[in-house]
Amino acid sequence: MTHGLHLLLELNGCPFEVLNDEAAVRVALRDAATAAGATWLGEVSHAFDPAGVTAIGLLAQSHISIHTWPEIGYAAVDVFTCGDPTMPEAACNHLIRTLRSSTHSLVRVPRAIGPSNDKVSEQQRN
Repeated sequence: MTHGLHLLLELNGCPFEVLNDEAAVRVALRDAATAAGATWLGEVSHAFDPAGVTAIGLLAQSHISIHTWPEIGYAAVDVFTCGDPTMPEAACNHLIRTLRSSTHSLVRVPRAIGPSNDKVSEQQRN
C-alpha cells in the first residue's frame, strides 16, 4: 500500500542570480506547492555566505525543500506528499521553469508501509 510519493529533483544549468536569491527561492517553493495542490503551512530558509540557499516548506501533506549551489548552477529539490491527492510532479515542473534549469533529473520513490519495507528497514539497521 502506497502512502505517499517522494520526488527527488536535480536541477542543473540554473543561473547564479536565481539560485542565490533567498527571497525568490522561497517564493518559488511556495508557488510550487500551490501548483501541486498542496496546503502551505510555513517555511524556514537560510542564505549562505558567499553563496547558496536552503529553504524548507512545511505542507499539510508533508514537505518541499531545496538546497542550492549557485556557483555551479545546481539545486537539489525534495518533494514529499501524502494523504490528500496532490500533484508533486506539478511542483517539480514549476521549479524547473522558475529556476530556469537547462537540464534536470527526477526520481520517483513511492513511500509505503508494509512487510516488504519492514525487511528493508531491518537490513539497513544491521
